[in-house]
Amino acid sequence: MKKRTLFRSCFALFLTAVMVLSVLPEQADAVSSSEIKEELNELKSQNAEIQAQINGIRRQYNANASQIQELVDNKNAIDQEIALLHTQIININDQISVYNQLIADNQEELEVSQDYLDRLNEQSKERIQAMEEEGDLSYWEVIFRSSSFTDMLDRLTMVEEIAAADQRRLEDLEAAARMVRAIQEEMAEEKQALEESQTQLAQSQTALEERREESDGILRELAKKQDEFQALLDESEALQDDLMKQIAKKEKEYSNAKYQEELAKQALQGQNPKSDATWITPVSGYKITSPFGMRKHPILGYNRMHNGIDMACAQGTPIYATRAGVVTAASYQAGGAGNYVSINHGDGFASIYMHMTHYVVSAGQNVSAGQLIGYVGSTGLSTGPHLHFGISYAGTYVNPLAYI
Repeated sequence: MKKRTLFRSCFALFLTAVMVLSVLPEQADAVSSSEIKEELNELKSQNAEIQAQINGIRRQYNANASQIQELVDNKNAIDQEIALLHTQIININDQISVYNQLIADNQEELEVSQDYLDRLNEQSKERIQAMEEEGDLSYWEVIFRSSSFTDMLDRLTMVEEIAAADQRRLEDLEAAARMVRAIQEEMAEEKQALEESQTQLAQSQTALEERREESDGILRELAKKQDEFQALLDESEALQDDLMKQIAKKEKEYSNAKYQEELAKQALQGQNPKSDATWITPVSGYKITSPFGMRKHPILGYNRMHNGIDMACAQGTPIYATRAGVVTAASYQAGGAGNYVSINHGDGFASIYMHMTHYVVSAGQNVSAGQLIGYVGSTGLSTGPHLHFGISYAGTYVNPLAYI
């Protein structure tokens, strides 16, 4: 907002309307080509400053756009990483489910084996205890009940084999139980490792999501800033367009002023600029008492330029517009023109009518050729009834007799 205010303040100077100078009765004022050139140079200088500011905004805009793109790329990488982590978490969860099932299956097998082992142990203890308590089986009984030495050996071998078989069965069961327990412990360890990985992945996912949220916030701020840069660019470029129109207009004014100054220079050298328009005589029954050019002023008594012709005629003689145009002044000047009217004819020419008794038109009014504008008098710096009639071109008076 601060930048926009600065731009508006700068361009307020550019868009100031050109002041319209009042037309003086003795000579129509015009802005010189040198003044227009100064204004044109100032406008061009201001345009260069605005262009530099626009270039600066564009650089910021492009840098911001690059930052946005970098952030978007980083955010895309985070999104992909989160997606991969999510896949890993699902995979680990599936593995944990499988391990849970395997552990459960092994646990059941272990419990069955342990049951069987416990039963065998119990049965063995019960059989040995019963045999000892009942006296059914002892080494002495095996010996003394034997029918022969060979029978005794056979009986001893049988007892040992039964005991050995029971012992082997017990050892096999214990080995199987140890294997089940080992596998179960190994799977439990692997499950624990997976659960730890699962926890780490969940923490990584949380951290990445926090980074993504942070990136989203930064992205929103950068997008907002980009909108502000774009608004500044649009506004400054629109103001620059207005300025370029002002420059184009001023360049046209400059060319026209140079052209008219050249014509005026020719007029001062006695070369009256050519006019294709039809001019009419502003009064009738007149006598020229003072021509255009240097003369001794009848009242002031010293030589000076007479920027028109004095047309002596009766008091109250109607005065008519010599050509169509717009009234630029209808006023009174004390000690000079008296009641006077000036008309701009729109092609570089203007006409002026002085010393009227009164005028019947007003400034800004459109008049046609031959339209009544006032009456001959002797107001202002005058010694008798007459019309001072002057014609100017590009702000310089020329000889009226070259046109009427």
